[in-house]
Amino acid sequence: MGLMPSDPAGGTAGRSIMPVLFLTEDHVRELLDMPTAIEIIEEMFRELANGRVKNVPRQRVQAGKMLLHTMSGACDYLGVGGWKAYSTTREKARFHVGLYDLATGEMLAIIEADLLGQLRTGAVSGVATKFLARPDAKVVGLFGAGLQAATQLKAVCSARKIQRVEVYCRDAARRESFAAQMSEYCATEVVPGQAPDEVASDKDIVITATTSKTPVFDGRSIDEGTHLNVIGSNFLAKTEVDVTTIQRADSLICDSVEQCRLEAGDFVPSIEAGITDWPLMHDLADIVSGRDTGRALPENITLFKSVGLAIEDVALGAKLLQLARQRGIGTNLPL
Repeated sequence: MGLMPSDPAGGTAGRSIMPVLFLTEDHVRELLDMPTAIEIIEEMFRELANGRVKNVPRQRVQAGKMLLHTMSGACDYLGVGGWKAYSTTREKARFHVGLYDLATGEMLAIIEADLLGQLRTGAVSGVATKFLARPDAKVVGLFGAGLQAATQLKAVCSARKIQRVEVYCRDAARRESFAAQMSEYCATEVVPGQAPDEVASDKDIVITATTSKTPVFDGRSIDEGTHLNVIGSNFLAKTEVDVTTIQRADSLICDSVEQCRLEAGDFVPSIEAGITDWPLMHDLADIVSGRDTGRALPENITLFKSVGLAIEDVALGAKLLQLARQRGIGTNLPL
């Protein structure tokens, strides 16, 4: 990152104070792409396994018509810590990330973080796909046709040579439009699917990126050898996959088992039924570092559950800040 540490006495002698940089959604769009995001996120998970990353799970506060979500973390290996905060109402969600120098406590940046969040969530699934999907995976079933679905698909297409994608959402016109746009965006064939179970069957990779509170397909539909990225829900009352899917999975991997305990409703019915339990699940960091095996056999079904971690935003935000400084981009704030 090129951030100068403080002097041995704990002061800032010998270093220039950097202004707080404000970066917009347009800056994120200009400076970051999916391959870069995947590289940064993979490094972050490897450092998490090495104990050089700290994550604090999300907390939520309901006030009036707004729900405020806050989460924080620190990447020691980058010398940067920070927070992500976002508000949601029925009308809109607003996302921001703040970054700080770990050596001095100095604030470094404030970032508009809607696109940043989409990129990092996609990149995490890209990393999971790299380590868990079969090397010859080439056919994808996608549930969802929103912004998160788009970056999920882009990430998977960056991790594997995807030849065909079937996409399903309840709105036929929307899935047709999404398929046309994503064919160009991902440079592969994307077609609208006609029925949920058909979209889940005969696929090497299945992605769920929806707002559904209930399972979006029948778990009996998925084939042996399928890898699943399940990313739509981070509330205990929501689940995109059914008990059958969890029961059939040979490996259950989380971006953080600790945070999934608090937020992954996808696992709740299966745990209550005694089909699985938290000690049987693995952290993605341990898969990336080689401490655990994600896919033992080609016929295994692997399932990755992502709820979203602050350290993902911090790591990607730190890269964004580095690139912005190199190019002289952003607005200095009087803070």
